[in-house]
Amino acid sequence: MTTDPLPDWVLPRRQQIGATLRAARERRGLTQIQLGELAGMDHKTVHRIEYATSDPSLTMLLRLAAALHVELAELLG
Repeated sequence: MTTDPLPDWVLPRRQQIGATLRAARERRGLTQIQLGELAGMDHKTVHRIEYATSDPSLTMLLRLAAALHVELAELLG
């Protein structure tokens, strides 16, 4: 595991993905709890991804996209 600092662009990009996820969730009228249940993950994980305090795996993003009935590319912008 690397201990190098992340490039400056990583956090803003994660924030953008989180905001896109939150907007997609809200368009579907879902709470973080409901989305977490649909995606098979804890609602706290959804919160952490939406607010960019977590580095989601590809599998997590795929599960969230499927639960929201959107393409992964839509979440990634």
